[in-house]
Amino acid sequence: MTEIQHIRNLLEDKIHNEYLERHIQKPIIHEGKLQILAELVFSCDSLSIIQKERFVITTMMVQMALDTHDLVPIGNEDNETKEEKLSKQLNVLAGDYYSGLYYYLLSEIEDVELIHTLAIAIKNINEYKMKLYYKEIETFETFMDVTKQIDSMLLVRVARFLHGDELSQVITEWLLTERLVHEKIGATANRTPLLVQWKEMNIDTSYKTGLNPIDSLIEKQLDKVDKALSQVPGKYAAFQSLIRKKLENMSFYQSSIVEEG
Repeated sequence: MTEIQHIRNLLEDKIHNEYLERHIQKPIIHEGKLQILAELVFSCDSLSIIQKERFVITTMMVQMALDTHDLVPIGNEDNETKEEKLSKQLNVLAGDYYSGLYYYLLSEIEDVELIHTLAIAIKNINEYKMKLYYKEIETFETFMDVTKQIDSMLLVRVARFLHGDELSQVITEWLLTERLVHEKIGATANRTPLLVQWKEMNIDTSYKTGLNPIDSLIEKQLDKVDKALSQVPGKYAAFQSLIRKKLENMSFYQSSIVEEG
């Protein structure tokens, strides 16, 4: 946790921009992804401490750049105010700004393989986003899978780069589960909730989620996470422990919601 706090402080310092913060919301550091990424990187003995810090910071900078661009609405509204237009333009520029910082940090690392890994991840993520943008999706299951890939691709690529493919499935299933739980408790991190996003696509009206679709989806995802965890080799005990702890915390949140409801 001390390492994560140190990384978080470094990130906060690097993304600080007084002008941008006066006009648009400060980018959110995805805590769950930061924790997983830190575990993936700091457990890699072949890297120096400096390399580890730069790997985590650079990857999170990419994530924030992608997330910031996602805040820009598609299309223009006729009744947009001057302030709304400025905010939209600044979100685009802010995403570009964080991308620029990420390229600068990569140049300091001088690791061609990592640069290639992140570049491929960005390419894949944008390809999946285009599927959503052009509505090249016909079923709810495909929609969820595409969303899952967008949310996890960056960390999965880093995991493969450092550890091979043994952790990819857990990361992919867990991040979607975490997103669904956050949406259930109302913390969507400025992202359109998945079910709202699907409804707006207006494609497959035959999909039925029941009276409480989020609960049903979370239950299915928890089973997938548990199954994926059971297949993780014992040498990744610390990583397994991290996800297990997150599952315990998730159960606590869900129980609290039920009691309050």
